[in-house]
Amino acid sequence: MASEVQTFLPGAGRIIQCDACVSEGAAWLAAQDSRFARALELTGALPLRRRPDGFAELLSAIVSQQVSVASANAIWTRMKEAELTGPRKILAATDDDLRAAGLSRQKIRYARALADARIDFKALRGAPDAEVLATLVQVPGIGLWTAEIYAMFSLGRADVFAHGDLALQEAARVLFELPARPKEREMRQMAEAWSPWRSVAARILWAYYRVAKDREGIR
Repeated sequence: MASEVQTFLPGAGRIIQCDACVSEGAAWLAAQDSRFARALELTGALPLRRRPDGFAELLSAIVSQQVSVASANAIWTRMKEAELTGPRKILAATDDDLRAAGLSRQKIRYARALADARIDFKALRGAPDAEVLATLVQVPGIGLWTAEIYAMFSLGRADVFAHGDLALQEAARVLFELPARPKEREMRQMAEAWSPWRSVAARILWAYYRVAKDREGIR
């Protein structure tokens, strides 16, 4: 039942739990800026993009770093087939095992660091956004982009944005008719106007990127 869905957590703020949450945020953004409304006419309904939280999702995000969506999907499929998605399995695996699944030397190190970190994933569910990001970026291999993606999709945070994401920057350039792709600092300034629905603004821009560029910008 809708009344049983938690869309606000004390300390954590608004939580995107269902399609209705995304629709609410999209309507607010469209009312604030007609360019978002125009983008939504092209993209149609936005995907919810909610994912489970926990170790496997962070590991999947590490896999996605600096590779195409297709490559990330292929590597993650091999890791799941090899049952290399849990901390104990990662620590027990040899480097050859992890390389065979598609991980580079650097990502093998990152995967082991994540397994060693022993993050309290349940505690993150109710933590403020800033605390979530600060906790995650302490782990080698988890930069701000990875932490922001986890906060948006695995924790459902409504007001987080991945300012350094190249697809979001390029989508913003096209949609807002900017002379050049905005850098991270400029994106951060632009996104302030989209609060408290910055995560939905990101969904709009990723969906618009797919329409404008005919390719996916995010897994």
